[in-house]
Amino acid sequence: MEKKHMSAFELYKTLPPDLPPTATKSPLQVANKKKRKKENGASKVSLKAQIKPERKPERKKMRKKSAQREESLKEITEDKECVNGHGEAGEALDALLADLAKVNNSKERASKLFQWLINPIPVKSFFRETWEKKPILVQRKNPDYYKGLFSTAEFDRILRQDEVQYGVNLDVTSYTNGKRETHNPPGRALPFTVWDFYESGCSLRLLNPQAFSSAVWNVLSTLQEQFGSMAGANVYLTPPGTQGFAPHYDDIEAFVVQLEGKKHWRVYSPRSEDEVLPVLSSTNFNQTNIGKPILEVVLEAGDLLYFPRGFIHQGDCLPDAHSLHITVSSFQKNSWGDLLHKVVPAALEIAMEEDVEFRQGLPLDYLTYMGVQNSDKDDPRRTKFFSRVEHLMKKLTTYAPVDAAVDQKARAFLHDCLPPMLTPEELATSVLGASARWEHGQVMDVGAKITAKTRVRVLRGGCARLCSDGEAVHLYYTTENSRVYHKEQLKSFEIKVEHTDAIEFLIHSYPKFVTVGSFPCDSAEDRITLAELLFDRGIIHTADAL
Repeated sequence: MEKKHMSAFELYKTLPPDLPPTATKSPLQVANKKKRKKENGASKVSLKAQIKPERKPERKKMRKKSAQREESLKEITEDKECVNGHGEAGEALDALLADLAKVNNSKERASKLFQWLINPIPVKSFFRETWEKKPILVQRKNPDYYKGLFSTAEFDRILRQDEVQYGVNLDVTSYTNGKRETHNPPGRALPFTVWDFYESGCSLRLLNPQAFSSAVWNVLSTLQEQFGSMAGANVYLTPPGTQGFAPHYDDIEAFVVQLEGKKHWRVYSPRSEDEVLPVLSSTNFNQTNIGKPILEVVLEAGDLLYFPRGFIHQGDCLPDAHSLHITVSSFQKNSWGDLLHKVVPAALEIAMEEDVEFRQGLPLDYLTYMGVQNSDKDDPRRTKFFSRVEHLMKKLTTYAPVDAAVDQKARAFLHDCLPPMLTPEELATSVLGASARWEHGQVMDVGAKITAKTRVRVLRGGCARLCSDGEAVHLYYTTENSRVYHKEQLKSFEIKVEHTDAIEFLIHSYPKFVTVGSFPCDSAEDRITLAELLFDRGIIHTADAL
């Protein structure tokens, strides 16, 4: 059965979410109300996530495009940029990641990794001039620049060693004669069948490579701190002379990283203002719907192509080479409008509870002069009605629980996050690296204690966050998340009121290590208890191994 195009994020959303039960009253409403009560004199507490197709595509038909096409391609440069990254060879990824592991601050580490991704474009100028605005192309003439991130050999290893499921982890697709088809059998994707599909001209899309590849996991878990939003990825393997997907646009910011071979790309401007930075991905387009490309290029190994959400794109393989690329994506549903979706309903609830003006009745006769059937009336009562609505809308902002709404967005992000991939030093100083074990018929190396002199810090700058539902304060964290999107529930636990200041102190002290004895708690016992709790959950690690 034909499937509509979906981004990795949307495909993930087809999995059943494991979310905590919804509160009967909006946490945004309660938190904002509680805040105002505190401001009115109450004591203040600091607020501290296989059935084959009947007939597979014929390779000869799918590869009939002329081999002369590559030479005839012309780059169209309107509304796009091309950067030539000639010069030194890119640092091998394993060496780069090893060097980044020595960077003390995870935010700085994320920025440096993103700089490597888009090099030689400076990060600041990218976000100022390109991000969400226009495509940009980096041609490096260096096929080894991204070496070590992923490969076809690793794809084959994953198929042989891991439990890859059609439709969940892998899609088999084709696009011929203007028709996009998906050929997913049920069950596990085994090499015998997968490579048969590929040899018949089908494209292979690995939907969540971070679940199988440590390098991809490391890169994405680092980059998510750069974006402040989930960083995901799909891997695409396309046979020579074929195309796997119809023209479409996505609802994410896309970084196309060419790993092997080459691929011919066409990128098109949004068709109208309504499709600029769209909320949802598009359906598949026909060639007649999309006009002429603003950018047409052949990506070779080591090249990068970025385009914002809403830019229509399609990629096809030339007859003389296969293509392997990974698309790194982020920023789905992370707009001002998405935040206001949370703010406005909660603000209205609060306003109606606390302000009589919002509870006053509508005019008795408003149906006689308002509504579509009365929209052409020249009636002064309409002017007065609109004026009252405008007044209430402006007043509504005073009840907007913005901080609480941001915390709701933050909880959703923490749930989306990949768990941090620990460096050797972090592993040795965290609960995961504790040396307790069974050896020579007895338990060894247990009982290492945290003391007031033990120096600790949170594992990552963004791995934990304090949020309140108005009644209790919870600490949400990512260290027990799964590498499979939303496989685990959002992790949190309640924090005692007397410990909230200490949690804030820890979070704000990052990347510095602080002694447990410096925690702003009421007693030495409280400081040790809190440190042990956070250490056991993997949220903090020590400066030196216990």
